[in-house]
Amino acid sequence: MKIKNSASHFGLLTKLFHWLIAISIIGLIWLGWYMVDLTYYDKWYNLSLAWHKSLGMLVLGAAILKIGWQLYTPTPNTTKGLKKWERLSAAIMHKSLFAMMLLIPVTGYLISTSNGKVVDIFGWFDIPALISKNNDIRDLAIELHFYMAYGTAILVLGHVAAALKHQFINKDSTLVKMLWR
Repeated sequence: MKIKNSASHFGLLTKLFHWLIAISIIGLIWLGWYMVDLTYYDKWYNLSLAWHKSLGMLVLGAAILKIGWQLYTPTPNTTKGLKKWERLSAAIMHKSLFAMMLLIPVTGYLISTSNGKVVDIFGWFDIPALISKNNDIRDLAIELHFYMAYGTAILVLGHVAAALKHQFINKDSTLVKMLWR
């Protein structure tokens, strides 16, 4: 398997980025959903929050690298044979998912640093706060983070449904192109 994409296949690095980010996003959505029912004094609250912050910042870094990689290597033509509305839907879906990969971690960062504190990444390093204490930014970031996360869950379900439709109804190998073959 080649590292770079070809005209007809995704390369190893593209597949690694895709699956690493996809699994992380699903895990982050689940962890965020789990955390909202915890109280501050629950023994899992601080641990799950620390993991959520660290993973979210790593997803942001991976998303930036993925976007850079996509600019460097051509994307295979996976829309050949699709109807116009399917190509448009796929483009909107992918652009929306990319936007969420960037915007959700940024709002999470703003939530975490709006009190002027750093974000600790698994004890490996800290990401400094760029703003001083600001409750208005925090409140807006919390609301945006919440709605974008649940919106992303819907996008992920739609993305999975489309991949399954293409694989099993259209039988056009769209899903297979992103698997480890």
